[in-house]
Amino acid sequence: MSVVIVGGNDCMIRKYKEICEQYKCSAKVFTHMKTDLKKQIGCPDLLVLFTGTMSHKMARCAISETKGLQTKIERSHSSSASALKNILETHTGRN
Repeated sequence: MSVVIVGGNDCMIRKYKEICEQYKCSAKVFTHMKTDLKKQIGCPDLLVLFTGTMSHKMARCAISETKGLQTKIERSHSSSASALKNILETHTGRN
């Protein structure tokens, strides 16, 4: 399963990727708006939006890139490790 995480904290990038690996997911993490964010998102199975740490423009960009795809979108105000674990447990079926 491929996961794209948008938002979150810079200091947590490595932790987010480690958590995704534990759930056998490949992950891309974008904590800041980049000029070519649209091109880098690709077509993930799951898009995780940490809304508390991202701009509205960044959220709109990420959502518009996955429109028309089979991508599931999860929003979480908290950008903690446990929030990501809960989201991945829900979507991977692991407990």
